[in-house]
Amino acid sequence: MPVFQLKPEVRFQGSSAAIKRPKEIGYFSYDENHEYHQDDRSLRYYYPPRIGADLCRGFESFRQIDDTKDDHLESLLRAIVHIEKEAGERCEAELITWRGMLTKIMATPGDWMLGSGRMNATLFQGTIFIEENHEYKLRSRAQQHSQPTRPGMHSQEMMSYWGMPNFNLLYPANRNEGYKFETLSLIPHPWDGTSREYIENREREMVDNYAQYCSIVRTGIGKSRLILGGEVDAVIGAKPESKDSPIEWIELKTSACIRNEKDMLKYERKLQKFWIQSFLLGVPKIIVGFRTRDGILDHLEELETKNIPGLVKRKGQASWDGNVSINFTAAFLEWLRTIITSEGLWRIKRTERGQVIEVEQLTTVGHGGILSEDFVTWRTGAVQPANEQQESSNQINHLG
Repeated sequence: MPVFQLKPEVRFQGSSAAIKRPKEIGYFSYDENHEYHQDDRSLRYYYPPRIGADLCRGFESFRQIDDTKDDHLESLLRAIVHIEKEAGERCEAELITWRGMLTKIMATPGDWMLGSGRMNATLFQGTIFIEENHEYKLRSRAQQHSQPTRPGMHSQEMMSYWGMPNFNLLYPANRNEGYKFETLSLIPHPWDGTSREYIENREREMVDNYAQYCSIVRTGIGKSRLILGGEVDAVIGAKPESKDSPIEWIELKTSACIRNEKDMLKYERKLQKFWIQSFLLGVPKIIVGFRTRDGILDHLEELETKNIPGLVKRKGQASWDGNVSINFTAAFLEWLRTIITSEGLWRIKRTERGQVIEVEQLTTVGHGGILSEDFVTWRTGAVQPANEQQESSNQINHLG
């Protein structure tokens, strides 16, 4: 079985591998019923929440989506088909996946000892498609939720509702948690088009996680071209009409107030995941809501995504290195492309405390349900890469 060695870490140190700045090439929305729409109806706008707000409020009426059904990459692939139809050419990439999958890979250097996980992969038309292993995700979640709540602590469900990120990388997802903090911080229209009444009543709004705006970006790390999809929390101001203009996205996070060095180290480790998630989608700013142990919003802090690795190196305990994360990811993806060279279902896995990532081929035909029938039909019947289109055109002109 092919394995990728995680140690020694020194081989990933030094200047970072080449990076291609993420650029949005498409998007889609899930509406309030979690139905797919090829538009931006669920795009939200940032407006600061009230300090002192109770993050526990409304937990009893929280409307949470049932994600026990395995949706594979269906929505992402559906959006890619739309992009390709509009562009008239294939979205060329070595890897297509949700942001959450690459977050797990990229966070491995900060999680050498405890990380574990399972992913499924397949090869189609020269591209590796990766998804989370759904059964493993559900099993890991059930195991975590079965653990007794420590005395004086709130439940896992309550802290997820607050916005305490679940960075147990057993089951990364394309969506973020932190639904109450998002509801307190977002408005459905730009500020000048939103009523004062709505803004002031956000604390009373029913919270749900059905509606989402998902951005699809083209990026690259090292020698691998990537297409990633993931939820974006909001934009500051308005989204520019020009596709070439930068988008002032923000990511919303929460963390416990820092009381001592132990809390500071925990926060520093969270910052690695904050940074990776925003880095991968090209989100330039992160707004962190600090909360008390009882879930009261205490204060806000704005972070520039690009400055986080330097901040940790200069002022923190240097528990992680951004260049190591980038170089590890570049090396792993380049290696993975030499292993997954045929179709079928592949399993990417790391056991808890394991020092290697293993890749195993489970079947030699098909795609294990990772790819939707509509996507395969579209790719095999309708779309051609731009160079193939030109060759076909030249042949027709020659015959004419």
